[in-house]
Amino acid sequence: MKNKYDPISKKVPHFLHGADYNPDQWLKYPEILEEDIRLMKLANCNVMSVGIFAWSTLEPEEGKFNFEWLDEVIDRLYKNGIYTILATPSGARPAWMAQKYPEVLRVGPNRVRNLFGERHNHCYTSPIYREKVRIMNTNLAERYSKHPGVIMWHVSNEYGGECHCDLCQEAFRSWLKDKYGTLDNLNHAWWTPFWSHTYTDWSQIESPAPHGENLVHGLNLDWKRFVTHQTVDFFKHEIKPLKKINPELPVTTNFMGVYEGLDYWKFVDFLDVVSWDNYPRWHQTEDDSDLACQDSMVHDLNRSLKGGKPFMLMESTPSMTNWMAVSKLKRPGMHLLSSIQAVAHGSDTVQYFQWRKSRGCSEKLHGAVVDHCGHENNRVFRDVQEVGETLKKLDEVIGTTVKPEVAIIFDWENRWAMKDAKGPRNIGIHYEETVVSNYKPFWKNGIPVDVINMDCDFSKYKLLIAPMLYMVRPGVAERIEEFVKNGGTFVATYWSGIVNETDLCFLGGFPGPLRKVLGIWAEEIDALYDGEERLVSFNEDNELGLKGDYKASELCDLIHLEGARSLATYKEDFYAGRPALTVNDFEKGRSYYIASRNEEKFNDMFYGKLIQELNLRKTVDTELPHGVTAQMRTDGENDYVFLMNFGNKESTVTLDNFDYTDLLTGEKASKEVKLPVYGLKILKRKAKQNS
Repeated sequence: MKNKYDPISKKVPHFLHGADYNPDQWLKYPEILEEDIRLMKLANCNVMSVGIFAWSTLEPEEGKFNFEWLDEVIDRLYKNGIYTILATPSGARPAWMAQKYPEVLRVGPNRVRNLFGERHNHCYTSPIYREKVRIMNTNLAERYSKHPGVIMWHVSNEYGGECHCDLCQEAFRSWLKDKYGTLDNLNHAWWTPFWSHTYTDWSQIESPAPHGENLVHGLNLDWKRFVTHQTVDFFKHEIKPLKKINPELPVTTNFMGVYEGLDYWKFVDFLDVVSWDNYPRWHQTEDDSDLACQDSMVHDLNRSLKGGKPFMLMESTPSMTNWMAVSKLKRPGMHLLSSIQAVAHGSDTVQYFQWRKSRGCSEKLHGAVVDHCGHENNRVFRDVQEVGETLKKLDEVIGTTVKPEVAIIFDWENRWAMKDAKGPRNIGIHYEETVVSNYKPFWKNGIPVDVINMDCDFSKYKLLIAPMLYMVRPGVAERIEEFVKNGGTFVATYWSGIVNETDLCFLGGFPGPLRKVLGIWAEEIDALYDGEERLVSFNEDNELGLKGDYKASELCDLIHLEGARSLATYKEDFYAGRPALTVNDFEKGRSYYIASRNEEKFNDMFYGKLIQELNLRKTVDTELPHGVTAQMRTDGENDYVFLMNFGNKESTVTLDNFDYTDLLTGEKASKEVKLPVYGLKILKRKAKQNS
């Protein structure tokens, strides 16, 4: 049965290929604006994101609007078959506004108000800023939301940062009152008798400050939640006039991968499409496979945010990124490969920052489709052309999705709480790296994965992995138990089940509410210095049939069995012989506990066995060479298989027994697929379940 999502815009039932376009920077160069159209068509572009930081051009003086230039740009693009994703310009306010209304500028944690400058230097709480945004967005919506060339809204740009002004302090206190009701409830949730920090009046509460309170972890955690809440509230305020005038025009705002400052899960109900900006640091080493694995996981996260709905790669660079420590060029082949990597994981667009290099200021040397030379006769432009030509051949992939049997929990609030904790390793708890290390065995085997938070539905997966689930919010443990009872397999790791949703430690022993489903009690955890290692050894005749000794580092949990069985033990130190890997039968399912941070070979061995035991579907039922991954999108009738080589040498993939067609050439694929360095193949077959 065919199962596809609609295209992002029904006007463009193709992959969107384009860039951030800033014609407002070039209004004094009409010949350049004319030339842009020729080059866009030559680069196989069909969309441009326009007006992202154009407020000072759109409203050069308060109340005096200048839309004529934008009319001309949108009309010209549309007449040439290029559609517009129209931005709201709130990411950077004009100087006149900051001068006349200083309250729109942010106040830092040190309680000093910023001067005018940079981006996102505005207060999301400010009534004046909100009103100015409402007026601007209303004008844009009235003028353009029904233009045939405008296909969606790009709301603001890379929301981020926080404000500590008096308006935000009052909004924070109001938010806390709504959450806790009484000061008594708040004081208990934050454990404020510690160091005599009990609050006796709401007015005493302030946001964390470097010269004030910053060690009440409940306060720190709630402030981060509030910053997300206030940003989402501002986002909703931006959307309201857009949707009022044309509710059919979809909205997005561009996320920044796994940016720590905002919990992106809180945005998803108000977005029509997820989009994100991707700037990996390619070529730090000769082998890009580790970085490719990390990047794949973030693509999977962005797809998972809307339950598998295709997302947008809103920004990427066709060459180099100028704000990195080293602005390295993409080597030949990497631009196409990294662009198709996004498509393989569920993106229905490939877009760039930016179309033409700015002539001045901080991004004048940032990679762009059109360089300062101003013509098409260069390597980067040809690379972009190649991506556009490839995307033109992939129309049938549009709207298809990924159907994983595996989910990994990556949770923002858990991350915030864990990083704020004092101990066990203040030199680095490495949460993100731990999640990636548990994801990587599936990437190596070409097994699709959803990356979810702890509030998502677990029931559709065979395997659920929760690395370092330090915080367990109410109801989560019960849903994990239900998942395992019904036959699911659950894997948890060291440093799980430590605190509740307000960062208070669970009483009665760790891993708190996960103790029953895991069948263990964690008595202590040993933190190792960098460079220290301990050995973990699989027990003889363990039921997984695994063998060998493996290095453990950083954290070693000292646990007792409470119904679980030991599969591996520590071989060294005073905890030699104690369980290091356990399994617990729980009604129809099983739970595993990994008690230490182990080397990659251990994860490969352990998860490789679970892949086998659970009969998890590989994209291609074959052994993939080092650096090669296989990802798949499906519509239920046909599978679209993406073979990608991020390694440093040519590799050969032996296909399984399905009939494959090369989607780019239409020819039948050979059994042995050769992939050069940064090479890829896009293949089509009948969906596995239909074969």
